[in-house]
Amino acid sequence: MRALAGVSLEVEQGEFFGLLGPNGAGKTTLINVIAGLVRADVGTARVMGADVLTEYRRARQQLGVVPQELVFDPFFTVRETLRLQSGYYGLRRNDPWIDEVMHHLDLTAKADANMRSLSGGMKRRVLVAQALVHKPPVIVLDEPTAGVDVELRQGLWRFVRRMNRDGHSIVLTTHYLEEAEAHCSRIAMLKEGRIAALDTTRNLLGSFSGVELRLHLDREVLPAGLPGSVLEADGAQFRLRLASYRDLEEALARLRQAGVGIREMELAPPDLEEVFLRVTGRGS
Repeated sequence: MRALAGVSLEVEQGEFFGLLGPNGAGKTTLINVIAGLVRADVGTARVMGADVLTEYRRARQQLGVVPQELVFDPFFTVRETLRLQSGYYGLRRNDPWIDEVMHHLDLTAKADANMRSLSGGMKRRVLVAQALVHKPPVIVLDEPTAGVDVELRQGLWRFVRRMNRDGHSIVLTTHYLEEAEAHCSRIAMLKEGRIAALDTTRNLLGSFSGVELRLHLDREVLPAGLPGSVLEADGAQFRLRLASYRDLEEALARLRQAGVGIREMELAPPDLEEVFLRVTGRGS
């Protein structure tokens, strides 16, 4: 079985790109190929034009990866860890940038703390800082907010959005689909090692998802000919799935024509979770 099969995509410079999919879809494998940690048996991968195999030094200089796993050396402090990471890229006297990164990730107070003494959330902040010490033009965030508190998420996203505005390309994998919907301008969805969908976030929401209409009527029977499909019916309360807002206009018109009174109505707009479930075949 292939972990990846025929995946072909290009992330534009300065883009905020989402890479989504269920567990085992191939997201981390693709990231490992890009980072040079896994060698693909066919095909090529490039970072800012540098081939990850034949030009691996230049490719890795262009890339910063925040991994899922909490990997750290317990014998160093936070500042020493970031200085050591800078040294891997041949950077000396990098403390001004290290100080700035620590400030934005709220690590300044822990600069001289030993890594093994940090909480899980703090260790993840250090992982993010390590990926940024050499100011890479491409930043890959593999589940960066998994298991961390709300405060860190908010601070992290503020910093990442700033980096993106400054021209850094961001590639994000996350199971928090609201994060991808809020930040990514374009999204690829993987399923069983293949790209199941690739488009702008706006187009994905419009193409794959519909509109959910929740109604509380003055009777327990819907009139005939109503567009969409009934998801749930409980007495005089109904949940309908409509294909578009045009169907909403038609549904309301038919209710009026049938003399049906609406006591309560709620409209749930399309969301990325619904798109994800449909694309990966896990929705109803």
